Amino acid sequence: MESLSDQELVQEVRNGRRSAFTELMRRYQDRVYWTARRIVGDHADADDVAQETFIKAYLNLGDFRGDSSFFTWLYRIAVNLSFNARRKKQLVNYLRDSAIIRRFMPDPPMPDMIYQEAERESRLAHAVEELPDKQKAVFVLRFYDGLTYEEIAKILKTSVGGLKANYFHALKKVQQAMSDEMAPRDGTGD
Repeated sequence: MESLSDQELVQEVRNGRRSAFTELMRRYQDRVYWTARRIVGDHADADDVAQETFIKAYLNLGDFRGDSSFFTWLYRIAVNLSFNARRKKQLVNYLRDSAIIRRFMPDPPMPDMIYQEAERESRLAHAVEELPDKQKAVFVLRFYDGLTYEEIAKILKTSVGGLKANYFHALKKVQQAMSDEMAPRDGTGD
């Protein structure tokens, strides 16, 4: 089955051969996971997003028209689910940290706020996390996944020119954040 193209595997799944979808998962599971991980920033959440991506892809395979590659379609699902997971987590964190909740529950100790992450990957992950959604998506897909602008344009359904501008701005922001994090912090958390 490894010799079959993605399109042929999709057709095999549509014909009732579930093992063909297993091959598609094998081909893309690492890339989907790492895309999700770089957007949501957490292993457990990325693992959930990756699993949800393949479930959603399997359940909606009948809707896949083949206008783009299976890979592009799958990545679009992963990016959307990653942003949804991130927004949901932000909402939960906001509610947890809101004044109403704090009235009734004591603040948990946050030792991770005491110590700064010193490793380069941690600084980079933080810088990427701070990017606006569109710049983050373009940065993750281009920088980490090495996709072409044309592939990213299909995934995000936007123009190549706009993507290049978004990537340029994201790259500058990440570079600035990385150099800012090298400087001593004053604890204000800007």
